Amino acid sequence: MDERRRPLVIAFDVMETLFPLAPLEARFTAAGLAPGTVRHWFDRVLRNGFALSAGGGYRPFAEVAVAALLDVDGHRLPASAAKELVGAVADLEPRPDAAAAVRLAREAGPRVVALTNGSAATTGVLLGRTGLDAHVERVISADEVRRWKPAPEPYLHAAAVCGVPRARLALVAAHAWDVDGARRAGLATGWSAHLEGRFPDVFERADVHGADLVEAVEGLLAL
Repeated sequence: MDERRRPLVIAFDVMETLFPLAPLEARFTAAGLAPGTVRHWFDRVLRNGFALSAGGGYRPFAEVAVAALLDVDGHRLPASAAKELVGAVADLEPRPDAAAAVRLAREAGPRVVALTNGSAATTGVLLGRTGLDAHVERVISADEVRRWKPAPEPYLHAAAVCGVPRARLALVAAHAWDVDGARRAGLATGWSAHLEGRFPDVFERADVHGADLVEAVEGLLAL
Protein backbone atom coordinates (compact mmCIF):
# COMPACT_ATOMS: atom_id res chain seq x y z
CA MET A 1 0.00 0.00 0.00
CA ASP A 2 1.29 3.45 -0.97
CA GLU A 3 0.18 5.94 1.69
CA ARG A 4 0.62 8.73 -0.86
CA ARG A 5 -2.26 7.28 -2.93
CA ARG A 6 -4.58 6.10 -0.17
CA PRO A 7 -7.68 8.33 -0.08
CA LEU A 8 -8.07 10.85 2.71
CA VAL A 9 -11.76 11.24 1.83
CA ILE A 10 -14.10 8.78 0.12
CA ALA A 11 -17.15 10.26 -1.62
CA PHE A 12 -20.12 8.07 -2.47
CA ASP A 13 -22.49 8.77 -5.32
CA VAL A 14 -26.08 8.35 -4.15
CA MET A 15 -28.71 7.40 -6.73
CA GLU A 16 -28.21 3.83 -7.98
CA THR A 17 -24.91 3.59 -6.10
CA LEU A 18 -26.18 3.60 -2.52
CA PHE A 19 -29.92 3.67 -3.27
CA PRO A 20 -31.45 1.59 -6.11
CA LEU A 21 -34.32 3.13 -8.04
CA ALA A 22 -36.05 -0.14 -8.98
CA PRO A 23 -38.42 -0.03 -5.96
CA LEU A 24 -40.02 3.07 -7.49
CA GLU A 25 -41.47 0.83 -10.19
CA ALA A 26 -44.43 -0.16 -8.00
CA ARG A 27 -45.26 3.50 -7.30
CA PHE A 28 -45.01 4.37 -10.97
CA THR A 29 -47.21 1.52 -12.19
CA ALA A 30 -49.77 2.22 -9.46
CA ALA A 31 -50.01 5.73 -10.87
CA GLY A 32 -50.81 4.30 -14.30
CA LEU A 33 -47.36 4.51 -15.85
CA ALA A 34 -46.13 1.74 -18.12
CA PRO A 35 -43.81 -0.95 -16.70
CA GLY A 36 -40.20 0.02 -17.22
CA THR A 37 -40.88 3.75 -16.94
CA VAL A 38 -38.45 4.19 -14.04
CA ARG A 39 -35.44 3.25 -16.18
CA HIS A 40 -36.65 5.35 -19.11
CA TRP A 41 -37.36 8.28 -16.79
CA PHE A 42 -34.01 8.26 -15.02
CA ASP A 43 -32.13 7.94 -18.31
CA ARG A 44 -34.00 11.03 -19.49
CA VAL A 45 -33.20 12.87 -16.24
CA LEU A 46 -29.50 12.22 -16.70
CA ARG A 47 -29.55 13.11 -20.38
CA ASN A 48 -31.26 16.43 -19.74
CA GLY A 49 -29.06 17.31 -16.78
CA PHE A 50 -25.91 16.49 -18.73
CA ALA A 51 -27.12 18.46 -21.76
CA LEU A 52 -27.82 21.52 -19.65
CA SER A 53 -24.35 21.41 -18.13
CA ALA A 54 -22.70 20.85 -21.51
CA GLY A 55 -24.46 23.91 -22.88
CA GLY A 56 -23.65 26.08 -19.88
CA GLY A 57 -27.09 25.93 -18.27
CA TYR A 58 -28.39 24.47 -15.03
CA ARG A 59 -31.61 23.33 -13.41
CA PRO A 60 -31.91 21.55 -10.03
CA PHE A 61 -32.48 17.81 -9.96
CA ALA A 62 -36.13 17.95 -8.86
CA GLU A 63 -37.06 20.35 -11.65
CA VAL A 64 -35.31 18.24 -14.28
CA ALA A 65 -36.78 15.04 -12.85
CA VAL A 66 -40.39 16.25 -12.89
CA ALA A 67 -40.08 17.60 -16.42
CA ALA A 68 -38.51 14.33 -17.60
CA LEU A 69 -41.31 12.27 -16.06
CA LEU A 70 -43.96 14.38 -17.75
CA ASP A 71 -42.13 13.99 -21.05
CA VAL A 72 -41.77 10.20 -20.93
CA ASP A 73 -45.42 9.89 -19.88
CA GLY A 74 -46.57 12.05 -22.76
CA HIS A 75 -47.88 14.70 -20.35
CA ARG A 76 -50.84 12.57 -19.29
CA LEU A 77 -49.99 12.82 -15.59
CA PRO A 78 -50.93 15.99 -13.74
CA ALA A 79 -47.85 17.96 -12.73
CA SER A 80 -48.79 17.47 -9.06
CA ALA A 81 -48.76 13.69 -9.49
CA ALA A 82 -45.38 13.83 -11.23
CA LYS A 83 -43.96 15.88 -8.34
CA GLU A 84 -45.31 13.35 -5.84
CA LEU A 85 -43.74 10.43 -7.72
CA VAL A 86 -40.38 12.19 -7.94
CA GLY A 87 -40.63 12.98 -4.24
CA ALA A 88 -40.87 9.25 -3.54
CA VAL A 89 -37.10 9.14 -4.08
CA ALA A 90 -36.83 10.23 -0.44
CA ASP A 91 -38.49 6.93 0.61
CA LEU A 92 -35.94 4.64 -1.05
CA GLU A 93 -34.03 2.01 0.92
CA PRO A 94 -30.27 1.50 0.54
CA ARG A 95 -28.60 -1.45 -1.13
CA PRO A 96 -27.88 -4.34 1.26
CA ASP A 97 -24.15 -3.61 1.12
CA ALA A 98 -24.41 0.18 1.42
CA ALA A 99 -24.13 0.41 5.20
CA ALA A 100 -21.22 -2.02 5.32
CA ALA A 101 -19.34 -0.12 2.60
CA VAL A 102 -19.84 3.30 4.16
CA ARG A 103 -18.96 2.00 7.63
CA LEU A 104 -15.85 0.23 6.30
CA ALA A 105 -14.64 3.42 4.64
CA ARG A 106 -15.16 5.50 7.77
CA GLU A 107 -13.73 3.03 10.28
CA ALA A 108 -10.60 2.55 8.14
CA GLY A 109 -9.69 6.21 8.58
CA PRO A 110 -10.84 8.23 5.56
CA ARG A 111 -13.56 10.78 6.01
CA VAL A 112 -16.78 10.01 4.14
CA VAL A 113 -19.03 12.35 2.16
CA ALA A 114 -21.87 11.99 -0.33
CA LEU A 115 -21.48 13.63 -3.75
CA THR A 116 -24.71 13.89 -5.70
CA ASN A 117 -26.50 15.57 -8.58
CA GLY A 118 -29.56 15.58 -6.33
CA SER A 119 -30.40 18.09 -3.65
CA ALA A 120 -28.61 18.14 -0.32
CA ALA A 121 -31.98 18.24 1.46
CA THR A 122 -33.39 15.08 -0.14
CA THR A 123 -30.09 13.26 0.21
CA GLY A 124 -29.92 14.27 3.86
CA VAL A 125 -33.38 12.80 4.41
CA LEU A 126 -32.34 9.54 2.75
CA LEU A 127 -29.17 9.21 4.77
CA GLY A 128 -30.82 10.22 8.03
CA ARG A 129 -33.83 7.93 7.65
CA THR A 130 -31.64 4.92 6.89
CA GLY A 131 -28.90 5.60 9.44
CA LEU A 132 -26.14 6.12 6.89
CA ASP A 133 -25.67 9.67 8.14
CA ALA A 134 -23.82 8.23 11.15
CA HIS A 135 -20.81 7.76 8.88
CA VAL A 136 -21.28 10.57 6.34
CA GLU A 137 -19.98 13.93 7.50
CA ARG A 138 -21.41 16.05 4.68
CA VAL A 139 -23.61 16.00 1.58
CA ILE A 140 -22.08 17.85 -1.37
CA SER A 141 -24.62 18.69 -4.07
CA ALA A 142 -24.20 19.79 -7.66
CA ASP A 143 -26.49 22.67 -6.65
CA GLU A 144 -23.45 24.27 -4.98
CA VAL A 145 -21.66 24.77 -8.31
CA ARG A 146 -24.69 24.69 -10.64
CA ARG A 147 -23.20 21.99 -12.84
CA TRP A 148 -24.10 18.32 -12.96
CA LYS A 149 -21.57 15.55 -12.69
CA PRO A 150 -19.71 14.44 -14.84
CA ALA A 151 -18.68 18.06 -15.47
CA PRO A 152 -15.45 18.68 -13.53
CA GLU A 153 -16.81 21.38 -11.22
CA PRO A 154 -18.65 19.14 -8.72
CA TYR A 155 -15.61 16.90 -8.22
CA LEU A 156 -13.20 19.81 -7.85
CA HIS A 157 -15.62 21.55 -5.49
CA ALA A 158 -15.81 18.41 -3.36
CA ALA A 159 -12.03 18.33 -3.03
CA ALA A 160 -11.98 22.03 -2.10
CA VAL A 161 -14.79 21.63 0.45
CA CYS A 162 -13.01 18.68 2.04
CA GLY A 163 -9.69 20.52 1.99
CA VAL A 164 -7.75 17.71 0.31
CA PRO A 165 -5.80 17.40 -2.96
CA ARG A 166 -8.04 16.03 -5.68
CA ALA A 167 -5.87 12.90 -5.98
CA ARG A 168 -6.55 12.09 -2.31
CA LEU A 169 -10.34 12.26 -2.80
CA ALA A 170 -11.86 9.02 -4.09
CA LEU A 171 -15.28 8.56 -5.66
CA VAL A 172 -17.26 5.34 -5.33
CA ALA A 173 -19.92 5.07 -8.02
CA ALA A 174 -21.97 2.49 -9.91
CA HIS A 175 -22.09 4.68 -13.04
CA ALA A 176 -19.18 4.45 -15.48
CA TRP A 177 -19.87 8.01 -16.68
CA ASP A 178 -19.42 9.24 -13.09
CA VAL A 179 -16.14 7.36 -12.76
CA ASP A 180 -14.96 8.82 -16.07
CA GLY A 181 -15.79 12.36 -14.98
CA ALA A 182 -14.06 11.93 -11.64
CA ARG A 183 -10.97 10.41 -13.24
CA ARG A 184 -10.69 13.28 -15.72
CA ALA A 185 -10.99 15.74 -12.80
CA GLY A 186 -8.05 14.02 -11.08
CA LEU A 187 -9.84 11.97 -8.40
CA ALA A 188 -9.18 8.36 -7.45
CA THR A 189 -12.11 6.15 -8.40
CA GLY A 190 -13.78 2.93 -7.38
CA TRP A 191 -16.47 1.41 -9.62
CA SER A 192 -19.05 -1.05 -8.31
CA ALA A 193 -20.30 -3.43 -11.01
CA HIS A 194 -23.66 -4.08 -9.35
CA LEU A 195 -25.59 -1.81 -11.72
CA GLU A 196 -23.93 -1.99 -15.13
CA GLY A 197 -22.11 -5.31 -14.99
CA ARG A 198 -19.48 -4.42 -17.55
CA PHE A 199 -17.44 -1.23 -17.70
CA PRO A 200 -17.81 0.48 -21.12
CA ASP A 201 -14.62 0.71 -23.15
CA VAL A 202 -15.25 4.35 -24.11
CA PHE A 203 -14.70 5.64 -20.55
CA GLU A 204 -11.59 6.11 -18.45
CA ARG A 205 -11.37 3.01 -16.29
CA ALA A 206 -11.59 3.25 -12.53
CA ASP A 207 -8.56 2.74 -10.33
CA VAL A 208 -10.50 -0.06 -8.65
CA HIS A 209 -13.26 -2.33 -9.93
CA GLY A 210 -15.40 -4.23 -7.44
CA ALA A 211 -18.30 -6.64 -7.77
CA ASP A 212 -20.12 -4.55 -5.17
CA LEU A 213 -19.65 -1.48 -2.98
CA VAL A 214 -17.65 -3.25 -0.30
CA GLU A 215 -15.14 -4.59 -2.83
CA ALA A 216 -14.79 -1.13 -4.38
CA VAL A 217 -14.06 0.41 -0.96
CA GLU A 218 -11.65 -2.38 -0.06
CA GLY A 219 -9.75 -1.74 -3.27
CA LEU A 220 -9.49 1.99 -2.62
CA LEU A 221 -8.26 1.39 0.93
CA ALA A 222 -5.54 -0.87 -0.48
CA LEU A 223 -4.16 1.80 -2.85
